[in-house]
Amino acid sequence: MSAKKAATDDFVFLPLGGVGEIGMNLSLYGYGPSNRRRWICVDFGVSFAGPDLPGVDLVLPDIRYMVEERDFIDAIIITHAHEDHFGALLDLWPQLHVPVYASAFTAGLLNAKRAAQPGAPEIPVTIVSPGEHVTIGDFDVEFIAVAHSILEPMALAIRTPLGTVVHTGDWKLDPEPVIGPVTDAARFAEIGDEGVLALVCDSTNAMRDGRSPSETEVGQSLAEIVKEATGRVAFTTFASNVGRIKSIALAAQAADRQVVVVGRALRRAIDVATELGYMEGLPPFLDEESYGYLPRSKVVAILTGSQGEPRAALARIAEDEHKFVGLSPGDTVVFSARPIPGNEKAIGNIINQLCDQGIIVLTDRDRLVHVSGHPRRDELAEMYGWVRPEIAIPVHGEAMHLWAHAAFARDMGVKQVMLTENGNIVRLAPGAAEEIDDVPVGRLYKDGIIIADEDSVGVPERRKLGFAGHVAVSVVLDGKGSVAVDPEIALTGLPIHGVSGHPFEETVMTAVLGTIESIPRARRRDPDLVREAIRRSVRAAVRQAWGKKPLCTVFVAIV
Repeated sequence: MSAKKAATDDFVFLPLGGVGEIGMNLSLYGYGPSNRRRWICVDFGVSFAGPDLPGVDLVLPDIRYMVEERDFIDAIIITHAHEDHFGALLDLWPQLHVPVYASAFTAGLLNAKRAAQPGAPEIPVTIVSPGEHVTIGDFDVEFIAVAHSILEPMALAIRTPLGTVVHTGDWKLDPEPVIGPVTDAARFAEIGDEGVLALVCDSTNAMRDGRSPSETEVGQSLAEIVKEATGRVAFTTFASNVGRIKSIALAAQAADRQVVVVGRALRRAIDVATELGYMEGLPPFLDEESYGYLPRSKVVAILTGSQGEPRAALARIAEDEHKFVGLSPGDTVVFSARPIPGNEKAIGNIINQLCDQGIIVLTDRDRLVHVSGHPRRDELAEMYGWVRPEIAIPVHGEAMHLWAHAAFARDMGVKQVMLTENGNIVRLAPGAAEEIDDVPVGRLYKDGIIIADEDSVGVPERRKLGFAGHVAVSVVLDGKGSVAVDPEIALTGLPIHGVSGHPFEETVMTAVLGTIESIPRARRRDPDLVREAIRRSVRAAVRQAWGKKPLCTVFVAIV
């Protein structure tokens, strides 16, 4: 490398998602001079919409900066197949068309999703495995085995002429995973001995002491639950947690029960795992149509819907609306997953529905039915002991997780700890780590098949509709300004009566007719004027009778 090039090159980290939030992970690493850096992207995830985003299906990162820089982006590397790490690929990759690297399971799940989504692009994927290196421009990327709550997760060692970054992705230390290898402690230690510039590390459990239990311990507990049950047993878990699914299947096998799979996402993950040989030795999984033919004491069901999703299998079963699957008093439902923040109320509603029907509900408050896939503090301490980075950058967490992780890293003796935000470019080398620039960041919303910003998909108006409803008024005036036919009124989401007891339809009709009469006939020939006057009058009348102002749409025709 020439002296001139060495003087102008830098090595930078740029998160576009996943910092200050749990979900929507997307990070860029750049190398080269500031005016022509080459980039690699690590992960391409989504978040899930909460009650504040009515009607929205998914939240995606705004990649406008990546689109501007796409000629300089050399690869997208996916660490694992959780939606918050690869869920945006099908929707946003067509704007970039850059090479993608991922594990066989991740590629298989991506293809299964594409097949279920009409019009989705076919994305070429280069399959990589732990222990492999790939050279991408000035980057040498090594893939390292870690344990997590999904098949084939990998951490990355990203080497450049200016230093090495270890990007952990999601990981934990599990001495006895049900499927897959343990976290490769020896390789992390060897990389640490080589010298590590920065550790970009999972912060999800940075506030929790100790270490997470093993998946094998959970499997033993699930087997006890199935053995003790007299009625049907239904488990709901994340569809991608194939290790947990295998533990449930083993528990069913030990109790001489058959496993019925209910939910498309579960079936996709199981099919891909089966093709890759991860389900060898297990009896076939039955489809939901078989459920009704099995004796209550001989069935274990695995259901989608652990997060209270209203259209998932568990929610429909709780409302007794599923075509093939039902539950009876004395049956058991096990929530083998922890609530994602924001989903607690929806999950609680389903639990209440089940309890009202006499169904036994077990969560991680009752038995060991779930463990996190993320490291607690004792596990983080081991990682820092192996890697010994010069710089620590906490990611994958809300502010409280990032701050706790930062304090922990300082206690571990890390020289520089960088708390950054999405959109900030952090120079890792040369020199001390510092924020040197920022780029546009934001969120896009997937609503049906439309992807746009919040205003463009109509979220603000939906919030207003949810708060105060909608009034629609249709008025026809003749050429003299008289009302040609009785106005038509439609009320959506309003109370039937106002505070005085008068029906709201009467209140609105009175406001409409009164407003028309108050406008001089000559001015009634202006439909825009009439429309706005009626809109203001109706909202004011409803507010006086209710205390809230609804959305109001007025149609005026002059014949």
